[in-house]
Amino acid sequence: MRVDKFLKVSRIIKRRTVAKEACDTERIIINGKQAKPSSPVKEGDIVTVRFGGGEVSVRVKKIAEHVPKNDAGELYEVIES
Repeated sequence: MRVDKFLKVSRIIKRRTVAKEACDTERIIINGKQAKPSSPVKEGDIVTVRFGGGEVSVRVKKIAEHVPKNDAGELYEVIES
């Protein structure tokens, strides 16, 4: 799955266009490498998102195309923030 779509489906970032812009401005890192919006994400990857003055790192637990809002947190686990 593309990283911009994963960020939207997991509700880490609310809209896919915002996730794409975050990738374009080098705020998204996958396993220590800068991510493009089309970069693939798979189970076990560590995705780091830089927001303003902080950052959040999550480990991808599951990949799913459609997830109910209440179950979005099951797709990842926060490893540091």
